[in-house]
Amino acid sequence: MIGMGLAVFQQFCGINVVFNYTTAIFESVGFNKEDQLMQTVFIGAVNLVCTLVAIWQVDKLGRKPLMLFGAVGLSILYIISAILLQQKSAAASWTLLAAIGVYAMTLAPVTWVLISEIFPNKVRGAATSIAVIALWLSYAVLTFTFPILAKRLGAYTPFYIYACICIAGFFFVKWKVKETKGKSLEDMEAVFGH
Repeated sequence: MIGMGLAVFQQFCGINVVFNYTTAIFESVGFNKEDQLMQTVFIGAVNLVCTLVAIWQVDKLGRKPLMLFGAVGLSILYIISAILLQQKSAAASWTLLAAIGVYAMTLAPVTWVLISEIFPNKVRGAATSIAVIALWLSYAVLTFTFPILAKRLGAYTPFYIYACICIAGFFFVKWKVKETKGKSLEDMEAVFGH
């Protein structure tokens, strides 16, 4: 359940709508096609650099602190982004880029690390597969619902929803996820009480 919860949270945190609907989001604040394409390039660059930082730091900082930071950081950035999008402010591009950076340093890579570590050896393959299926199903729901929500409620409203999901995700991680930094796969059974 923890593995599936992490997988679902990683997708329902909402960041993939920024990746998938960049042009629609930035069109809503008046960016022209050239600026929309430039934002796509910036998003890719920020994602790459911050993912490399995460790979470098995950074993130093720990999984749980990074996940908690990501949940709080995204919730704050989403609220600011929603307000700026509602005001049709071009500054929303900066807060959404910051959200991409926070996600790439925290929830994106750390979820995959945790999913690969938390299951007992005897069921690791099957359990990881189930968690990954939950992740991709959540991704499908997220990417299907955003255009509907944006059309009916405005492109900014889903970001308020994602902020609430990130707050719920913070408490899920805080209460249910145990730190795995520095532990071998064999140690996980004791950590998670399998």
